[in-house]
Amino acid sequence: MMKYLGLPILASEHGADVDKLILYVHYLMGALFVGWLSYFIYTLIRFRKKSNPKANYYGVSSHASTYVEGAVVVVEAILLIGFAVPLWAKVVDRFPPEAESTQVRVVAEQFAWNFRYPGKDGVFGKQDIKLVGSSNPLGYDPADEAGKDDIVPPLNEMVVPVNKPVIVYISSKDVIHSFKVAPFRITQDAIPGLSIPTWFKPTEVGRYLINCAQLCGNSHAFMKAYVEVRDQAGYDQWVTEKTASTANSAGGFE
Repeated sequence: MMKYLGLPILASEHGADVDKLILYVHYLMGALFVGWLSYFIYTLIRFRKKSNPKANYYGVSSHASTYVEGAVVVVEAILLIGFAVPLWAKVVDRFPPEAESTQVRVVAEQFAWNFRYPGKDGVFGKQDIKLVGSSNPLGYDPADEAGKDDIVPPLNEMVVPVNKPVIVYISSKDVIHSFKVAPFRITQDAIPGLSIPTWFKPTEVGRYLINCAQLCGNSHAFMKAYVEVRDQAGYDQWVTEKTASTANSAGGFE
């Protein structure tokens, strides 16, 4: 049913609730459009000059419009309180446990995406702005043991397992960007100096486009990456390959 609204394919668990809210808002807007257009046409005919040669200075005496406006407010309140707020609480306030999720650190830059995964210890390496340099642009501490097993794939390469929550910690190293994956129904700004978490649970194996949804410079349109959703076996194989690759490059530090 959602495809008739022109929405992208759906590939996340919470996306169905987002699509329902969009559908209900469209229903409301459709009803308002038909209702007000019908009333407009009615007034053009009912109060045309030929039928009303003399002006009436008393105005409308009926309270029907007030009742209609009240009904619209009630419907909007139902959409907000009954659908939008619970969806927000579910996605924003009820994060899955980190131990049961795939964690990814996402750092945007002009005009690419950096991804980093914690190793077997499940702990990201420490960062310090004093360590930022040409060979260490994200300021990771090479002496931190927790970071030596972190997985560092090439730019714009993100892989996650299907049917498992994914927590992404989003930041930026230069200007404001925005991490958007339409099939997952997620959009989150990447702001320098902040690490903003969000999460989703992919439900369909596939390869999905990551866009920057915030104008960030003259090559903004080319700031694209892909997130590949694999089955657990395929994801485990990718982790093994990247772990070996990271080990060969001294824990991701050049």
